[in-house]
Amino acid sequence: MGLLVADEVKAFRRLLEDPPRPFVGIIGGAKVSDKLGVIDALLDRVDRLLVGGAMMFTFLEARGGKVGRSLVEEDRIPDVESAGERARALGKEIVLPVDVVCAAEISSDAETFVCDPAEIPDDLMGLDIGPETTRRFAEEIAAAGSVLWNGPMGVFETPPFDAGTKGVAEAFASTPAFTVAGGGDSAAALRQMGLDGRVDHLSTGGGASLELIERGDLPGLEALRAPDPA
Repeated sequence: MGLLVADEVKAFRRLLEDPPRPFVGIIGGAKVSDKLGVIDALLDRVDRLLVGGAMMFTFLEARGGKVGRSLVEEDRIPDVESAGERARALGKEIVLPVDVVCAAEISSDAETFVCDPAEIPDDLMGLDIGPETTRRFAEEIAAAGSVLWNGPMGVFETPPFDAGTKGVAEAFASTPAFTVAGGGDSAAALRQMGLDGRVDHLSTGGGASLELIERGDLPGLEALRAPDPA
């Protein structure tokens, strides 16, 4: 393998096999369906899992919340409920936002409101984690021994819905914990803020890094370890 792949393997192996504790996972992004396998795998390894991004609304609706026009994958609610049950059985906590930034549309000119994530008005949608959630997530990151971050906390491409992602990025870059960022949007947010040089490992593996977490190995890595048939 090349040096880049070697660095990826070294960083993720540390998280998968001997992470400094407590190990905090941060998962965001639009669709929970893209991350269900990763969430399931992380529950075996992390001490706490922080959930942001649009996927949080599927979790919130599964817990009986009213999420207005926020993005929800209705067909994934049973999977999210199962993840919650598994977390409780393992003694792990899936931490959801306590406030969210809402608006009627995704626009830099939109009027914004900080809402209770379980009581979002019918005409609004959640587009970012709120200021109190950002503060609490930052505290979790600061107290961690290792942190894995994958996925933005909101629609960070469109201010003012970038504040949550910025707050998490700043805490992530400032913590003394061992830090690994995976996923294009997380890396983009860190680069956009000039913080990419302050993390221990900034993954360029994209979906492959998530598959490594989910499977614990990859076919290409298995092949590289195989004995030479000659």
